[in-house]
Amino acid sequence: MATDEKTERLLNLLITLLVSRTFVTKERLRAAMEAYRDLDDAAFEKKFERDKEDLRALGVPIEVGSHEAYFDDAVGYRVRPDAFALPEIEVTADEAAVLGLAARVWQHAGLASRTEDALVKLRAGGVTVAPEALEIAQPRLDADEPAFPALWDATVHRTAVTFDYRRAGSLTATPRRLHPWGLVSLRGRWYVVGHDLDREDTRVFRLSRVQGEVRTQGRPGAYDVPTDLDLREVAKRLLPPEPTARATLRVRAGAGLGLRARAEQVETLPSGDRLTVPYALEHELADEVLSYGADVVVEGPSTLRDLVVARLRAAAGVPA
Repeated sequence: MATDEKTERLLNLLITLLVSRTFVTKERLRAAMEAYRDLDDAAFEKKFERDKEDLRALGVPIEVGSHEAYFDDAVGYRVRPDAFALPEIEVTADEAAVLGLAARVWQHAGLASRTEDALVKLRAGGVTVAPEALEIAQPRLDADEPAFPALWDATVHRTAVTFDYRRAGSLTATPRRLHPWGLVSLRGRWYVVGHDLDREDTRVFRLSRVQGEVRTQGRPGAYDVPTDLDLREVAKRLLPPEPTARATLRVRAGAGLGLRARAEQVETLPSGDRLTVPYALEHELADEVLSYGADVVVEGPSTLRDLVVARLRAAAGVPA
C-alpha cells in the first residue's frame, strides 16, 4: 500500500536524522536510504523535499546547517534529540501522530533491516551516529486501527474524506463526510477531529468505529485548519464522559439491540436476558430505557429505576 510505504520512508528519514550527531547532506541521505537510491536527480529532489516538509508538518524540528570537517561546508540536515524529545506524559497531537506511525511500522522486519542498513552507510561515510537517540522514538502508543493510515494521510494533505461510521450503541453504520484536522490519542484510543460537512460543525470520531475503507474526495489542500486549534481540548470537550456506573436491565428476547451492543455481561433468563450495561449519565440511560417501552425493565441501581418510574408517571399524568 502506498501509504504504508510513505509511512515507512518518513520514519526511516526521521531515524536517520535523529541518530546523526552531525548534519547529513542530501547526497549522503540519498545513498543511505533505500527508498531514495534508485531515483533520478529530479525525482529524488521532489520526494526528499516533500518528505522533509511532511515531517516538519508533524512537528519534527529539522535543523539545517553544516560542519566543515565532514561536509566541506555543504548544507546538511539533522534532528537534535533534545529538541525532539517528548514530554513524559503529555504529547501534542502532532507528536502523537509521529509515535503512532512508529507504532504501526516498527513491527515490520523489513523496516528494521533497512534502518540498520542506512545507519551502516552513514557510519561508512564518516557520520557519527548515536543509536541511543532512538529511545525517544520508541512506539508507546498503539495505532492498529485500519483507518489510521488513510486518515493521517488525508490530514497531512488536507483532503476531504468519506467513511461509514457506527455510533456507540448502534448496530448499523452511516456515511460521514469530513475535513480531517488531526488525529489524537485519548483514553487509550485514537480519534480524528475535523469539520463534519453534512452537519456543518466540529465532530470527533473514534477510529475503531470507522467501518470499511476511508475514501478521499477532491484535491489536496481543499481546506484550512483553524490556526488556534487545540486537538486535545476539542476532543475532550466533544467526547462523552467515560462510564462510571453499571445498570442491570431485564430485556425481552430480540429487543434492546442498542443495549445489547454494549452490554458487558448477558445472562439468559426464561423470558429474555439480564444485561449489565455501563453508563456515564443516568438521565441519558433513562431516556434510552424509556425508548424501548415495556421491552426493558430496570433492576438497578435504584436511582435509575426511580428516575424511569418518575418519568413514566409524569408522562401518564400520575402524581409522584
